[in-house]
Amino acid sequence: MQYIDNIIFLIALVLGFGLFFRSLKEIYRNIKLGRPIDRTDRPGDRWRTMAKVAMGQSKMGKRPIAAILHLFVYVGFVIINIELLEIMVDGIFGTHRFLASVIGDSAYGIFTAILEVLALLVIIAVVIFFIRRNFYGVKRLTMKELFGWPKQDANWILIIEFALMTAFFTMNASDWLLQHRGVYDAHGSFPVSSDIIAPLFTGLSDGTLTFIERGAWWFHFLGILFFMNYLYYSKHLHIILAFPNTWYANLEPKGKFKNLASVTAEIKLMMDPNADPYAAQPDADPNAVPEKFGANDIFDLNQVQLLNAYSCTECGRCTAVCPANITGKKLSPRKIMMDTRDRVEEVAKVINKNGKWEDDGRKLLDDHIQREEIWACTTCNACVEACPVLIDPLSIIMEMRRFLVMEQSAAPQELNLMMTNVENNAAPWQYNQADRLNWAKD
Repeated sequence: MQYIDNIIFLIALVLGFGLFFRSLKEIYRNIKLGRPIDRTDRPGDRWRTMAKVAMGQSKMGKRPIAAILHLFVYVGFVIINIELLEIMVDGIFGTHRFLASVIGDSAYGIFTAILEVLALLVIIAVVIFFIRRNFYGVKRLTMKELFGWPKQDANWILIIEFALMTAFFTMNASDWLLQHRGVYDAHGSFPVSSDIIAPLFTGLSDGTLTFIERGAWWFHFLGILFFMNYLYYSKHLHIILAFPNTWYANLEPKGKFKNLASVTAEIKLMMDPNADPYAAQPDADPNAVPEKFGANDIFDLNQVQLLNAYSCTECGRCTAVCPANITGKKLSPRKIMMDTRDRVEEVAKVINKNGKWEDDGRKLLDDHIQREEIWACTTCNACVEACPVLIDPLSIIMEMRRFLVMEQSAAPQELNLMMTNVENNAAPWQYNQADRLNWAKD
């Protein structure tokens, strides 16, 4: 019976990581629902971009206060979870603070002291973020697309982080007291918990302190496993997906759109003076599926665009700088990404239920994203520039526009008139090319 704790710990560990990797596998499957796209060119630039943007958070600096607080949470939470390795070893083998025996008491004291300072900074940051999100009234954090679950999700993440850090300090404070009473061997330095938390426990018995220390230790461990598996349902997937998302980002200059190969070939043929306009076209493959222009559902988007949707932090920086949204239009680039992810999850539920995809009669366009939204876009790329993890909402908007124009001929009247003029007059204006310079004669 002396190993019952170790067995329970090992079962929880395997179950927690098993569920986590199953979620990652499902996300990978969902992303693969999109069209393949080759984004493996310029690997050196891609690694540098990932290191600079995802790891170095270079695009967060435009709002320095939020950037510093986010850095506290990011660095603190990542480094503190290095302790998870120690917890795993202690839990499996029944040791206590085994890292001290590996790196020595002096180094371990420095390590635990740094963890405590970082944990305190995390608590300060998440409290400020909670107040800012719920009481300060930042416009981009109070828009209607955040009503309901998105707002609750953001708050739950902050609450979970606060609870995990509180358990961390509680564990250290009770451990520190037990070390001074000779119950545990003395390892580590705890400048925060020994001064702030430990005085609250000084009158407790050794048995009670041990119960508190073990309880906080288990809560911290199980809380991390819960947090890992909660990520699948949360906007905080960017903790993981920001790295591949920035690696696969579009490295072409902003504003350079991808031309359709079939359309490009047709235009080149039209402009070739040596081409025979009466030449017979080669026989078409009777089994070939006609190429679809643009996108009206997630299957028509590419895999990087679906990765973008899963990587969205819902921070709203894109919407905050969108000129269409600022002037009262319906468009919100953040909502475009949230709607895309919602549609992917909607499709995933059908696949999980039936074992394969069966048409549910719904589409991304019209059922999630309205036409008014995509036609409001000015294609200025402000949203792309503002995103801290290089998400590209504009590319999804342009694919939907392409579908409406080339598949349904459903462009607004003003745009149809302009395209007709370009086709007939080689200019957007409604008069003959021969009359184009008449204005200069006066």
